[in-house]
Formats: sequence, structure tokens, C-alpha cells
Amino acid sequence: MKFRPLHDRVLVRRVTAEEKTAGGIIIPDTAKEKPQEGEVIAVGSGTLNDKGELRALDVKAGDRILFGKWSGTEVKLNGEELLIMKESDIMGILENPSVAKAA
Repeated sequence: MKFRPLHDRVLVRRVTAEEKTAGGIIIPDTAKEKPQEGEVIAVGSGTLNDKGELRALDVKAGDRILFGKWSGTEVKLNGEELLIMKESDIMGILENPSVAKAA
């Protein structure tokens, strides 16, 4: 099934949480926090400005983003848990996600 968000909404897949701490301690599932980082899967067409012109979203499919802890609505599509959120819930785009994880 294909899904396309409407207006300023974004479909996001959470990235998987780390299984170990930096010191090598394995974190059980019950103690893990849900990650606040995700990958944009699909975006809506945008919003209308005061002049009635369509303003495209700043994010696009494939972007790695950071979002608030309680952002979005969890949905299950094709057996996969995803989030639908407004663009305003997104805090920023990770420009170089591989470097950010190493830090």
C-alpha cells in the first residue's frame, strides 16, 4: 500500500535505538527510550501562504531528522510502525548523520 501525507505532514521511520551503551552495557528493551531521530519516508505537498500560493516543505524523502520526544502519531502501515507528524514538529535535519552517531 502506498501512502502520501497531506499538506504539511511528514511520514517518518524511527531509526533503531542503540543496543549497547558506550561502555558496552546491553540495554534491555524495557529500559530503552524511543529514538528521536528518524528518516523521512514521504512528505505532503505543502501549505498555502497568505497569497494562496503553495509553499513546499523544507524536508524531503530520505532526510534524517530530529523531532520532539512526543511528536507525531504512531501508525502501522504494511506491518511497519511509522510516525505521521507536522513539519513544525521537526527540530532539524541532520546534514551528516554518520558523523553525528560517532560523536
